[in-house]
Amino acid sequence: MIQQKSVPAAERLPLSSRWHRFQRRYAPYIFVSPFFLLFLGFGLFPTLFSLYLSFQKWNPVQGLASMEFIGLENYQLLLTDPWFWQALGNTLWLAVASGVPQHLIAIPLAFLIVTGFSSLRHPLTAAYFLPYITSTVAVAIVFQTLFGTQFGVVNQFIGVLADWPATAWLFSGLKLPINWLGRFEFIKPAISTLVVWKYFGFNVVLYSAGLATIPKEYYEAASIDGAGPWQRFRFVTLPLLRPVMFFAVTLTIIGNLQLFDEPYIMVGSDGGTGRAGMTVAMYLYRLGFEWNDMGTAAAMSWALFLVIGLGTVTQFLLFGRRSLETRE
Repeated sequence: MIQQKSVPAAERLPLSSRWHRFQRRYAPYIFVSPFFLLFLGFGLFPTLFSLYLSFQKWNPVQGLASMEFIGLENYQLLLTDPWFWQALGNTLWLAVASGVPQHLIAIPLAFLIVTGFSSLRHPLTAAYFLPYITSTVAVAIVFQTLFGTQFGVVNQFIGVLADWPATAWLFSGLKLPINWLGRFEFIKPAISTLVVWKYFGFNVVLYSAGLATIPKEYYEAASIDGAGPWQRFRFVTLPLLRPVMFFAVTLTIIGNLQLFDEPYIMVGSDGGTGRAGMTVAMYLYRLGFEWNDMGTAAAMSWALFLVIGLGTVTQFLLFGRRSLETRE
């Protein structure tokens, strides 16, 4: 007898059934593949290439063939580069001076909005959020005008205070009008003011959302026990808001250590007088795109990554564990 050859069950199915089976099995991977392709092309590859580039000497104008492996020389150069250390010092100064006030303003303001103006919470938080979504270039140009030497609003206001006998003593040893963007000692405060104004509204939104999740029963119980507004804020609001504070401060650390647009627009790519406003991101840009030293620029980007990582880990060790324990 002739033995019939067995046909696999999958091949015995109609074509339409096999197509539907293929769709159920592979369609999810097909639909999600654009993300992975874009991530590989614009995320993972540039990151790994910059790490590889940090060990190379390369002028991009001369093409890829001009790459020369030099090991750790780019990193050694950073350790002996006074401009890098000055830029790092400027970056840390701006991160603290513009980061701390954001939260000192945002937390009480969010508490006031949620507890005292709950019916206007959404319009008020939207109004404070507007600077965050406004073009950084436009905001920086406006602040350039505000801090203008001769006709800036800030100097006009200081001039009024200086002529008023009750506040004239505050400006007795100061040369007016102040050249905010031209004098070394005033450049960083001017930039910090811009950063605080632009980003504190984002923190107001975060803290408002966090405060809205705190049950009102806690405040009622505290009031019954005789706690006043300040005591309720200190012993009820702040402890329960700690996880949100940890998240918001972490975002501030990451963002402020990467400042580029604000100082670049206000004082130029050289950082202004004495490079007072030059951040690490600005110096990195000059190295890579103005001086065509891509190897050192890549090494500096990884040095900045380590600084951001160190700041984030330090923040977590100091406040993060307690925040998570509070959440639990």
